[in-house]
Amino acid sequence: MTHTLPRRIVSEFVGTGFLVAAVVGSGIMGERLAGGNVAIALLANTIATGAALAALILTFGPISGAHLNPAVTLADAIERGLSLTVAAWYGAAQCAGAICGAIVAHLMFGLPLVSVSHHARNGSAQVFSEFIATFGLLCVIWGCSRLRSAVVPFAVAAYITSAYWFTSSTSFANPAVTIARSLSDTFAGIRSTDVPLFVAAQLAGALAATLLFRWLVPGLPTIAKEVLVSTRPSAR
Repeated sequence: MTHTLPRRIVSEFVGTGFLVAAVVGSGIMGERLAGGNVAIALLANTIATGAALAALILTFGPISGAHLNPAVTLADAIERGLSLTVAAWYGAAQCAGAICGAIVAHLMFGLPLVSVSHHARNGSAQVFSEFIATFGLLCVIWGCSRLRSAVVPFAVAAYITSAYWFTSSTSFANPAVTIARSLSDTFAGIRSTDVPLFVAAQLAGALAATLLFRWLVPGLPTIAKEVLVSTRPSAR
């Protein structure tokens, strides 16, 4: 079934909103229950995010492709899976949905709707971590979608779950999520001054992975609209 552009845009908006609500909400809950143990709080944040991500991709994948991430949308547009116009609509919906998701999480826990984060996440190591996290994410998407598209939701969720722990930045790997988390002065937050370098590193990582798989799998650009995620709709 081919879904109309408005339905696909709403799918990206709602899906990204739920993703950020899961990230921020589980961060708040984990911090409240962990009794000061940061490792336990991060573990709770990790499990909830990975589980939510798998469920959301399975739910919204058949409608919009479940990008839920401007970096993924950029990669798809580069490989002609999306037109630039559709990519712009997706990116706007993802950013708006992400911000709404942070607000929803705050409402659920009785916090101010918006609270500018003071959580410092700076330095070359963390910026490089975001490059690696997003590079790996796009490698998983492009690699798995070639021959085993049905496992993409689980592969992506597994990768993000692990990347929370093997990257010093805890793997944001998503510009929309990064922007939204700057509006949450909670466990999952990031200072607004640290956002631009994170986003730049994420987009660079997505581009590098896409170019790598263009070389590894030369036929990929001609079939991108069919392989990015499972049960992908027509992207034009």
